[in-house]
Amino acid sequence: MEIKNLLIQGREIWGDKKLNLGQIIVRMGKVFGDICRWERDAVKDQPTHNDEELKKELGNTIFSTIKFCDDLGYDPEECINIAIDCQKKFQK
Repeated sequence: MEIKNLLIQGREIWGDKKLNLGQIIVRMGKVFGDICRWERDAVKDQPTHNDEELKKELGNTIFSTIKFCDDLGYDPEECINIAIDCQKKFQK
């Protein structure tokens, strides 16, 4: 998978309408909340706790963020490269 192809797929699914930062934050919060519920592990949530569900949420984070970068006018590959550089510096 290439990032540019993932962006094309995201646009095919969601269309060309671009979200603003506030709209992106709400959507990221939803996925993050799902992951937090996984960790909280409340009895009522346990029926949905399986590897496929967690993989789906992690995948949603990756796949959606590529589109979100583009929505804000940023090149997703550049954003990823900046993050990689930053993490390397932090680790040193």
